[in-house]
Amino acid sequence: MVKIQKQISEKIVVKPLDFVPKRIGGFDLSYPKKDIALAVCVILSYPDLELIEMKWSASKIDLPYIPTFLSFREGPAIEKVYGMIEEKPDLLFFDGQGIAHPRGVGIASYMALKFNKPSIGVAKSHLFGTYKDPGKLKGDFEYIYNGSQVIGVVLRTKDNVKPLFVSPGSFVDFKDCVDYTLNTCKGYRLPEPTRLADMYTKKLRKEMIL
Repeated sequence: MVKIQKQISEKIVVKPLDFVPKRIGGFDLSYPKKDIALAVCVILSYPDLELIEMKWSASKIDLPYIPTFLSFREGPAIEKVYGMIEEKPDLLFFDGQGIAHPRGVGIASYMALKFNKPSIGVAKSHLFGTYKDPGKLKGDFEYIYNGSQVIGVVLRTKDNVKPLFVSPGSFVDFKDCVDYTLNTCKGYRLPEPTRLADMYTKKLRKEMIL
């Protein structure tokens, strides 16, 4: 799997997004049972962030949990729910890492190349790299470094709340990560694409009998 990640990392492109997306997809995944993955995808219009579509799927998971190799475990479930979407998104948001990963291939990077779509990883916690804490106000950020290389940003999305760890998946740059994350936050810590996906995941878990 390390070899595969290294091969994938060579294909990742960090570059400015050269169009304004009309639809943004947000993904979330949870485990109502140890071997069952519940994947949710929401599609929002941009810039007004109205819900266009929501799809979900439950899939049996065969691979065990191995830190930093989550993409191989969760990727098939995300591919399944993505295939159900009718209004395909122009930009993808994932609850996880992009290139701010020990081998540069978090879930957002892995899926960006699978779908050939620009993506942003928005993680709630730090995985890899060094950084300084940003200021306390919404919009304050500091870069995350791997040595001298920038691999992400620590971004404050709401005054006086914990920052998010945001990094390109592929086909976007660091400015895109900051701008689109802030532009999709509607008064909450999390941007709407992943916040709503997480909300539906929790709702479905309460309703499902698996």
